[in-house]
Amino acid sequence: MAQKEAGVATSGGCKAKPHAVVVVYPLQGHVIPVTHLALRLAARGFAVTLVNTEAVHDQTARALGVDPAGHDFFAGTRASGMDVRYELVSDGLPVGFDRSLHHDEFMGSLLHALPGHVEEVLGRVVVDPAATCLVADTFFVWPATLASKFGIAYVSFWTEPALIFNLYYHVHLLTNNGHFGCNEPRKDTITYIPGVPAIEPHELMSYLQETDTTSVVHRIIFKAFDEARGADYVLCNTVEELEPSTIAALRAEKPFYAVGPIFPAGFARSAVATSMWAESDCSHWLDAQPPGSVLYISFGSYAHVTKQELHEIAGGVLASGARFLWVMRPDIVSSDDLDPLPEGFASAGRGLVVPWCCQVEVLSHAALGGFLTHCGWNSVLESVWAGVPMLCFPLLTDQFTNRRLVVREWRVGVPIGDRGAVFADEVRARIEGVMSGKEGEELREAVKKMRATLEAATLHGGSSQRSFDEFVDELTCRCGGC
Repeated sequence: MAQKEAGVATSGGCKAKPHAVVVVYPLQGHVIPVTHLALRLAARGFAVTLVNTEAVHDQTARALGVDPAGHDFFAGTRASGMDVRYELVSDGLPVGFDRSLHHDEFMGSLLHALPGHVEEVLGRVVVDPAATCLVADTFFVWPATLASKFGIAYVSFWTEPALIFNLYYHVHLLTNNGHFGCNEPRKDTITYIPGVPAIEPHELMSYLQETDTTSVVHRIIFKAFDEARGADYVLCNTVEELEPSTIAALRAEKPFYAVGPIFPAGFARSAVATSMWAESDCSHWLDAQPPGSVLYISFGSYAHVTKQELHEIAGGVLASGARFLWVMRPDIVSSDDLDPLPEGFASAGRGLVVPWCCQVEVLSHAALGGFLTHCGWNSVLESVWAGVPMLCFPLLTDQFTNRRLVVREWRVGVPIGDRGAVFADEVRARIEGVMSGKEGEELREAVKKMRATLEAATLHGGSSQRSFDEFVDELTCRCGGC
């Protein structure tokens, strides 16, 4: 779906209109914030070309119930006066390929095939290099290289906490000190990462806890952070007050802007479709529940759980007596196991099980009392904004480190167990504590204060608003607009 190239000359003068080419990383948790970042740039006068993969476009259109062929998700945005164009590229695999079931093949295609397709798009849409910047997810393995080739600025967009970026950025220190990249990593506290006074090895991201560092994901991470060192700017979906020492350390390395939280306008259903699954309407069921009585359960859009883990959690949920709304993604265990819950669970009478939902709408509902979450960063930010305390069961990648922030640093959630070590009795006790105990009252008070911090950062004069303003001014000047 190619649209005409962004015009960069402005009327009444020769100054260029800044043009941001924004490339979407093809995973649900990345699609949401980068789409809304693109809309924020467009609202500030940028011409935006958003580059999506054919597979994400196809799945999102089908989830919306429209024909993917020729559908333009940004038609309404342009009608409102914003200059947003939409381009599609292949990720190197057929649209119908099961990327969930064949994860490593999908990652391999992102590593080897996607860069050439993005380069072809850049060759068409970069009309005035001086007025253009490339805004690309940090996890891509090519942005600094391609930005240099086309003579444009590279803005690295980091969708996770600054702490995670900092740890990956300094992975060489972990390697040099024997905490990563060896057969028997050290187990003592890590105290030498700039801006991080102390972190335990089990709190590192899952990929930095593994001894086999030859996987396709490790190759992507290593290459991506080599590229990140060449970024002209880094935008991070976090808030300075949440991670002050980490952000200060990163700012000593390069221009680093904390501009979060990046949500849909009004913390409501997005005006531009971003969901890759059809969303069930849970509002009528939630309306019938007492305030603060419902435990919302979701393990996100990407990682998988084992059937044993699922059964232990389900047993704890039932034993707790709590009302629940459980998002059971069809491939949560595997694409070829579509009904993984214990027999009879869905008919227990106190809950609702749906394949997917609009999470910000659910979390905002008065019936919500807790969120049993995998600790994906979008989910953490959304839960805090909605004032809902968390029960944490991280599954993969940054989620273990996010749990450390939620439980140890901010005290707005509790752990319920670990991979391979989650048990129904502990799940039950933790649910009871959060939903009806004194612990829950303390968590709700803490999350209320943290929510106020997030809100203050987004208001006029707040830290995130100032950072975004500074970034826009700097980029506009760089692109010839001042």
